[in-house]
Amino acid sequence: MPISAASTTDDRRPSAGASASADRPVRDLTVLHSLHPPDGTTQFVDQMVEGAPGHVRIEFFSWRTALTGRYDVFHVHWPELLIRRRSAVRRFLLRRALDVLMLRLRVQRIPLVWTAHNVEPHERGEAGERRSLARFTKAVDLVVRLNPTTVPPVGAERAEVITVLHGHYRSSLSAYPAATAQPGRLLYFGIIRPYKGVPHLIDCFAQLADPELTLRIVGKPHAGQGEIIEAATHADPRVTARLEFVDDDVVVDEVTASELVVLPYREQMHNSGVLLAALSLGRPVLVPASPTNQALADEVGAPWIIQYEGDLDAAKLEAGLAAARRIPAGAEPDLGLRDWEHIGRQLADGYRDAIERLRA
Repeated sequence: MPISAASTTDDRRPSAGASASADRPVRDLTVLHSLHPPDGTTQFVDQMVEGAPGHVRIEFFSWRTALTGRYDVFHVHWPELLIRRRSAVRRFLLRRALDVLMLRLRVQRIPLVWTAHNVEPHERGEAGERRSLARFTKAVDLVVRLNPTTVPPVGAERAEVITVLHGHYRSSLSAYPAATAQPGRLLYFGIIRPYKGVPHLIDCFAQLADPELTLRIVGKPHAGQGEIIEAATHADPRVTARLEFVDDDVVVDEVTASELVVLPYREQMHNSGVLLAALSLGRPVLVPASPTNQALADEVGAPWIIQYEGDLDAAKLEAGLAAARRIPAGAEPDLGLRDWEHIGRQLADGYRDAIERLRA
């Protein structure tokens, strides 16, 4: 995805979690997240709930709560999802509701916090949506970025910026039994969208002559991707697929049965929960080179983040698998900086800083 040239790669102030005073008074906070409640599957929302300190009460989104409820902070994830609907009338009405909501936040001095999972939506919306998101960006009080390399988009210059790393999934995925890695098995898993490059991955794999190699595709397809993948499974018996949303036990089984996870995204990678899930299960990941992926490699250990320059091809798949096989048996990536409780404390300090700035 595009990165704005504005701003800088460094926080505009020290991380809230790092700078908070040990004797700072703690007050109870209610935070409204633009997320659905946890549903038993591993999702980013789990980090918000399980990592929240005892004095932070979590509420989940409804328009009634957002417009009329009582809360201290509104924390948005993927703002485009608030206003995207199939009906043009509903889209128009939700854009107006978002305008009213932002007015309420400003009048009542309720901080608007945005976790910048993506600097821009993966799928470009219509003109009305883009105007609404531009107004949203200008209204943000605090940008939470998930890695130190993400540059906030144009329009968010007035917002403070903190870095709070994406947490690991070891605690939730460890409840399920791991499989034994199958030699030569490559895996893509996660939602299958055009920008994620899965058809290109299949084309590259088809150029590998080794009959012992296999490619597994697991995830729910979008925008006609399913038909392409099903055709590939008929053309090459080494390619198999499970084209649906899968539960955590299946994720654990599929990931641990592979030697290498491949994420051949066609856009520059910033954040990936799928990548963190693979690392949490002790599997290396082949990804396009990017500043974010380099920072992650420096953090968790270079062997676990296998990067390639340019477009993926068959030779890079072979090289990635060879690199994965050089990792010693029993080794694990270092995910010590991605503890959920630490994340919760950082966010709570960021919330309190934002409240104090607005109400000073």
